[in-house]
Amino acid sequence: MADITTAKPPKNASAVIVLADGTTLWGQGLGAETITVGEICFNTSMTGYQEILTDPSYAGQMITFTFPHIGNVGTNNDDIETLTPVARGAIFRENITSPASWRAVAHFDTWLKSHNLPAICGVDTRAMTRRIRDNGAPNGVLCVNYAGKFDLPALLAMAKNWPGLEGMDLAKDVSCTQRYEWNESLWTLGQGYGTQNNPAFHVVAMDFGAKRNILRCLAASGCRVTVVPGDTSANDILALKPDGVFLSNGPGDPAETGKYAVPTIKTILEKNIPLFGICLGHQMLALALGGKTKKMHLGHRGANHPVKDLTTGIVEITSQNHGFCVLPETLPESTEVTHVSLFDGSNEGLRVKGKPVFSVQYHPEASPGPQDSHYLFHRFVDDIKQHKKAA
Repeated sequence: MADITTAKPPKNASAVIVLADGTTLWGQGLGAETITVGEICFNTSMTGYQEILTDPSYAGQMITFTFPHIGNVGTNNDDIETLTPVARGAIFRENITSPASWRAVAHFDTWLKSHNLPAICGVDTRAMTRRIRDNGAPNGVLCVNYAGKFDLPALLAMAKNWPGLEGMDLAKDVSCTQRYEWNESLWTLGQGYGTQNNPAFHVVAMDFGAKRNILRCLAASGCRVTVVPGDTSANDILALKPDGVFLSNGPGDPAETGKYAVPTIKTILEKNIPLFGICLGHQMLALALGGKTKKMHLGHRGANHPVKDLTTGIVEITSQNHGFCVLPETLPESTEVTHVSLFDGSNEGLRVKGKPVFSVQYHPEASPGPQDSHYLFHRFVDDIKQHKKAA
């Protein structure tokens, strides 16, 4: 490897990735002219790049897209999971494809610039993916400079000094700051998003970085949804008189977020209120039950992950985005493992025996199957119905 202090950019290079070990990857810049630092991961989805980049669970990360043709459907105002993306950047093999969709309202590059998101193309994304597969997700810096000027030693220092996701509470950075009501439901062709005007139940959602489509699925299932910050106290949640409590997805180390969220969840569990968690919410529930989590070597990110429901034997094709997982051997006997990954055998779901409490690691709202996992929202509502009958 060449000395980074004397390395010169190739002709026409307008972007560079510098990894913490000094590896330098050159390419052409796209999107915003800026510098970002974070963990580099990969996503195997063939579609949904706009939803991926607006998923709050990608806070602190740059995403390598393994599918080479990105941008073909352009961007629109519907396919977003949050208004302000928190991903650190994107890495592509090919230049952005021109949009060819009737739903497109803007070119993908224009959209990236509007959100101050940098990207790079011309990178061997297959080699990057193999590197991550073998060595784990590296820390790195992405610098886009259209004049081709790069301070490589400074970029290397940034990459080396970034502490990494382990030990980071990123949920606090993406959670809402005040309570709000949500009634938007699912999208249909020719009508757009619907509105839940006649809810049968009231669900309080603890926001650790909630995706909009999860909230839409809850609304479409007949729920009035009150979204509260992730650090809301149990007393404040109970004062809202919820029929059920939802624990949302989110980024960062669950053990850090759990320092303030776990006591609240424990109190809710004691009240026997129906509870449903997704992704980070699954990990929060496991911690509240006495389990433990760990950072994964690779993480799961993509829309083609097979998961087996151990209670039915059915295999679901799922969408996933997580870098930490629950250690099932640390869960108490009162807990039953319900789902496992058929890729690596890691935990993908649990339930509490005899209580209306369950969670999954994957994203049932993202619909890669396309509706393999929507039953989980119906299960949550059924738990609420049964609980209200017994009250």
